[in-house]
Amino acid sequence: MRATSPNRITHGRTETWQTDGVLLEPAALTERIDFARMFGNTRPVEIEIGSGKGTFLLARAGARPEVNFIGIEYVSSYCAYTADRVRRSGLTNVRMLPGDAAPFFRTCVPDASLLRLHVYFPDPWPKRKHHRRRLIQPPFVAEARRTLIIGGQLIIVTDHLDYFQQIRTVLEHAEGFARIPFPRMSPREGELVGTNFERKYIAQGRPFYHTTRLRYR
Repeated sequence: MRATSPNRITHGRTETWQTDGVLLEPAALTERIDFARMFGNTRPVEIEIGSGKGTFLLARAGARPEVNFIGIEYVSSYCAYTADRVRRSGLTNVRMLPGDAAPFFRTCVPDASLLRLHVYFPDPWPKRKHHRRRLIQPPFVAEARRTLIIGGQLIIVTDHLDYFQQIRTVLEHAEGFARIPFPRMSPREGELVGTNFERKYIAQGRPFYHTTRLRYR
């Protein structure tokens, strides 16, 4: 998700957001996670990178109570806001993590532990000198392959054509992935995944580019 001013997340609320039981502490995550211990069950796990205000995550987790979800959001105020939304919604199958997804994957996500990895509207870092900061690079795709189960899916949506061309090139050279049809994530007509950014960009008439890869070995 693109970085946006956290000051916009007020919604008339002046009290402190309540995040107990939902918001994870990054400093405490220094080794491979036992997801069964974290959630108290052995259900499949999906991760969304760049959860923003949590619109997709809450809808998906509410519709799929048989799956556990982790949302990773770089902007800490967005992450806390989403954690509070999760708590108020009564969802017990969601955890939120503030910070950078790449080191979290390298250090904490176990091998073959994820059913799906969602990456929707990642920051495109449009200036050429900043392209190295883009998430979808060969090292991260290798981590995605390591952490997905056989048959697990990496699902990506972007509105930025140049970034999508890079994503497609990286994935075409990645071992162990096969391209499959996009699995629609939103029940709403005209939406692919139902994030805040997608709804904003639909109103602006922007085109979307998407790809889904299945780990087959």
